[in-house]
Amino acid sequence: MTITGAVSRASLAEAKERLEAAISSADLAELGGDLFAVLHLIDREHGLRRAVSDPARDGADKAQLARILLEGKVSPAALGLVAEVVRLRWSKPSELADAVETLAVTAEAARAEADRRLDDLEDELFRFSRVVEGEPELRGALSGPGLPDERKLGVVNALLDGKVTAATLALVTELVLRPRGRSLEGGLAEYGKLVAQRRQRLVALVRTPAELPEAQRTRLAAVLAAAYGHDVHLNIEIDPTVIGGMSIEIGDEIIDGTIAGRLDDVRRRLGTG
Repeated sequence: MTITGAVSRASLAEAKERLEAAISSADLAELGGDLFAVLHLIDREHGLRRAVSDPARDGADKAQLARILLEGKVSPAALGLVAEVVRLRWSKPSELADAVETLAVTAEAARAEADRRLDDLEDELFRFSRVVEGEPELRGALSGPGLPDERKLGVVNALLDGKVTAATLALVTELVLRPRGRSLEGGLAEYGKLVAQRRQRLVALVRTPAELPEAQRTRLAAVLAAAYGHDVHLNIEIDPTVIGGMSIEIGDEIIDGTIAGRLDDVRRRLGTG
């Protein structure tokens, strides 16, 4: 099984956009854990998984069912996100479960990013995968049925607690206790790819005098992604002092489409600025 597998690309892309919106106001120390808790629930309860992923069922009904089941058990940010995600169209139940796992891993990556430890997270997952590959006894202990979960957790904590980022510990623990049909090395590789995707993406700070409609945001992100060769996440800043158009900052580059920016450019060309 792979995380993305046959997941509807359109629904997964929209789910990721919903996650980014939630990240801006969520407690990142709990969002990933809450999403993993939801994943455990829908993996365990097959009837529930079918009910909230049924493409023939009304989206509002599915969202309401999710809210009834999860109210008070996960954070408001996780609850709202899951309710929105189950509204989307998933062609089979496993797609929804895989999408929730993708969101949970991405939330942990965002947690490391907020702590300025995203590079550490990627490196730690890679190094731990190499340790597991090189130590057959360790791999057997963490992956085999011989040790109960409590002992496996103890081994993971002894190896990593206090030595790696909180996100690394959370992701390795998840894979050890709930591999979802994968080898430990395979799971680490998949999680590593998701973390790398977040590290490689670009963030554009867009200053605009008014809120951008969703369609305009989507078009802008697509244009910038095509120009820079990477996915681009938009951070929108409403700035009433911007006079017409918008200003876009990506790294050290500023794309100024405002009236003020164009006037400044004219002044520089005339030598009067």
